Amino acid sequence: MSPTLEFSFRIAITVDAPTIVSSDPTRGKRQLIPILGGEVSGALEGHVLPGGVDSQFIQPDGLCRLSARYALATKDGTVYIENNGIRRLPSAFTANLFGDDMGFFKHVPVEDIYFKATPTFEVDDARLHWLTESVFICDAKRTPDTVNLDMYRVL
Repeated sequence: MSPTLEFSFRIAITVDAPTIVSSDPTRGKRQLIPILGGEVSGALEGHVLPGGVDSQFIQPDGLCRLSARYALATKDGTVYIENNGIRRLPSAFTANLFGDDMGFFKHVPVEDIYFKATPTFEVDDARLHWLTESVFICDAKRTPDTVNLDMYRVL
């Protein structure tokens, strides 16, 4: 039987400006993006707790390898998420990734950005245990100020 995907929930995350750790178009760029908050809807309902971070390394070819850590407060308890993945923009925007202004994202069509991740979950309540019993895939959409994460359970 081939796997199928079932939409589970969406996390709409508000982010702050990145902290640039290092940046060189020939070696890559390391940045830390603070997660300020956000909302959760679908099979989970609640909000994103402030204090998370998305650690990113942008390779010279523009491929972004990311590792985000953040937590949710839901009506059923707390969820800690580790979300690792990649983001790839059209090559016309690669040079913009090495600047300080991420406002250029408003000019990149969302459908032209490949942005996928594989989340894992830690939960503190038995009602949320279903998150730890399946593989999930995250389909992400980046805008200038937010990141929308659609979580799909692999069946």
